[in-house]
Amino acid sequence: MEIDRYDRQILRILQEEGRISNQDLADRIGLSPSPCLRRVRALEEAGIVRGYRALLEAKALGYSLMALIYISMDMHTPERFNNFEREIQEIPEVLECLMITGQDADYQIKVVVEDMSAFQELLLSRITRIQGVTGVHSSFVLRRVVDTTVLPLPG
Repeated sequence: MEIDRYDRQILRILQEEGRISNQDLADRIGLSPSPCLRRVRALEEAGIVRGYRALLEAKALGYSLMALIYISMDMHTPERFNNFEREIQEIPEVLECLMITGQDADYQIKVVVEDMSAFQELLLSRITRIQGVTGVHSSFVLRRVVDTTVLPLPG
C-alpha cells in the first residue's frame, strides 16, 4: 500500500490519540469524514493499523518492578524454540519476548511484577521450569527513559 501525506497524518494522530473521533480526525487532517474513514479502514485492512488499546499505568496497578530476563536454551532446534515460545506466551507477567542475537542469550523477556518476591516466584516456578531453559540472567529497570509505542513514519 502506498502511504501518502494524508495517511501519514492519520497514522501520526492515531498513534498519539487512538480514541479520536473520525470527525475530529478528518478536521485535523483537512478531509471530510467519509474519505477519512475510508483511509483509516484501508490502513486497518492493509495491516498497518493492527488495533487499538488502552495503555495502563503499571505502578497504579501495583506492579512496581520491571525486569529484563535473558534466557539461554540448551538446544537450538525449532521444536525447542517453539515449545519455549508457546509456554512463555501463557505467562501474563511477560510483556515482551524477543528472540535475539549478539548476546549469550537466545531470548530477551520484559516482565512486570509486584515486587522482588513475586519476581523470584515467577522466575523459579515458571520461567526456569520451561523445558530447555539452561541460563537466566536478569536486569532490573531503574527508570524508563523512553517509553513509547509511536513508530516513526516514512516520508
